[in-house]
Amino acid sequence: MLTATFWGAVAAFSLVLGAWLALVRPWSDRVVGIVLAFGAGALISAVSYELAEEGIEAAGQLPVSVGLAAGALCYFAADRPLERKPDSGGLPLALGAFLDGLPEQAVLGIGLASGEPVSVALVVAIFMSNLPESIGATSEMLGAGRGRGWVLRLWLGVAVICMLSTVVGYAVADALSEELRAAINGFAAGALLVMLCDSMIPESRAKAGLPAGLVLVFGFAVAAGLSIA
Repeated sequence: MLTATFWGAVAAFSLVLGAWLALVRPWSDRVVGIVLAFGAGALISAVSYELAEEGIEAAGQLPVSVGLAAGALCYFAADRPLERKPDSGGLPLALGAFLDGLPEQAVLGIGLASGEPVSVALVVAIFMSNLPESIGATSEMLGAGRGRGWVLRLWLGVAVICMLSTVVGYAVADALSEELRAAINGFAAGALLVMLCDSMIPESRAKAGLPAGLVLVFGFAVAAGLSIA
């Protein structure tokens, strides 16, 4: 249990670190866009290698497909009210970090409970994707007039819940079927893909301009290399 708590905290800490980096100094739109583009590439890699592929290998396509649809619909439904608010800057990204962080870190805890060594690739992928999400979201929240204390409390709350998700995953791993584990992977992948399309990639392109596409590919290559290694 202590091992799960430790690695859950390590992975979730990146959310708070990203928020702190955005709070201590202003980031230009171009830099935020580049950071978001790199994170989007890393997330696409996580969807491909750490979530969808592993879920399909474990239990086949059906559970992953069901989870994929559930995650996509869940993010879509939760994000609609935020999109209608004129001052929602950054909140869709924070919602994405929360909805994909819960199942991602649960998967980390489940893996630890199975007796396997910690998946360094998964921890790094979570860390690398969380950091740009929280930097970009925090910068947008500050630009929309959110208070610094409010923003920090938000990310602390999200990080604690995500860390607890790792502990819960560890605790209930023995009771979960392979199909349910695969569905959890699919849920995270579905939420991520809708968030990427709705928020992260459009924001990165708008802020960084043409280099965003190249940086996205670089982020994908780095994360994919870690996953395959």
